[in-house]
Amino acid sequence: MFIYNVTSHVNHSISADWLNWMKTEHIPEVLATGMFTHHRLVKLLETDETEGLTYAIQYFCNTREQYEQYINKYAPVLRQKALERWGTQFIAFRTLMEVIN
Repeated sequence: MFIYNVTSHVNHSISADWLNWMKTEHIPEVLATGMFTHHRLVKLLETDETEGLTYAIQYFCNTREQYEQYINKYAPVLRQKALERWGTQFIAFRTLMEVIN
């Protein structure tokens, strides 16, 4: 199993709206691609919250090929939607992890 992790730092001014958008629009769109079996949304604790809050969204897939297909076919459009909506009020970095145990 693989975990596609997206960690986002979100400005306080948009944090409530951004979180609602993630739950009601973005995450459902990602899952609708059929590439992931489920997800987990978490808030990072013990971080510097001076300029905003930090969240991580983990999407789980069974194969590396599903991840690659998502990245190549779906991710560019979904990332663009986020940029058009929120601009520079958030930053995100992405990692791929393999579940070992």
